[in-house]
Amino acid sequence: MGFTIGGIRDMRPGSRRRGRTSECTTVAEYTGLWGWDVVPGARAARGSGGSRNECSCGAADCAAPGAHPLPHATAVPAGATLDDAVAAWEQVPGAAVLLPVGASFDVLEVAEQAGRCALVRLERMGLPLGPVIATPHGRAQFFVAPGAAARLPQLLYRMGWDDADLDLRCLGPGDHITAPPSDLGGLGPVRWLRPPTLDTAGHPPHARLLLGTLAYAAHRARG
Repeated sequence: MGFTIGGIRDMRPGSRRRGRTSECTTVAEYTGLWGWDVVPGARAARGSGGSRNECSCGAADCAAPGAHPLPHATAVPAGATLDDAVAAWEQVPGAAVLLPVGASFDVLEVAEQAGRCALVRLERMGLPLGPVIATPHGRAQFFVAPGAAARLPQLLYRMGWDDADLDLRCLGPGDHITAPPSDLGGLGPVRWLRPPTLDTAGHPPHARLLLGTLAYAAHRARG
């Protein structure tokens, strides 16, 4: 790791650029403490006259306003030092914090209500859990070990859920998620349901340990 938790906290008091420093600190925590790559993302704003959200990427026909990496954005790599993370993010002021999926983790996603129910059951069973995110558009995202997206159809088949109409998907290589506390698509901030820790950030659980409970919760939510 390139710095300490105490080193991060020392950045916060007395800054004249508190908003930007807060974003830089978040990036530094993700890269240095949790070991994740971070990518600058676009922001969305409500269009004039109540029209659809407009994206800071500048594309009039943007398919995902405020929910994609900035064009030509350079990732801040996992393990970046505090100074490097801050310097890189100050080049993209106001950017959303995005995490690329597929290297350090994949993501199992369900409706937030189903995710909350599943989270309670998983905690009661004492199963290992990684970070969990809640999005402003009502989704819960569970971090799992890389490779889950490629194995999802096989895992669902083995568990007998392959024919079920489930509101469940897995994000993998090539996907990005918006990280707390950034805004997602102009809808509001993303937040942690279960924040990362030093034990869970670098070693998320295998998808097979969570999938049965998540599939059951998603199936009940459909009913």
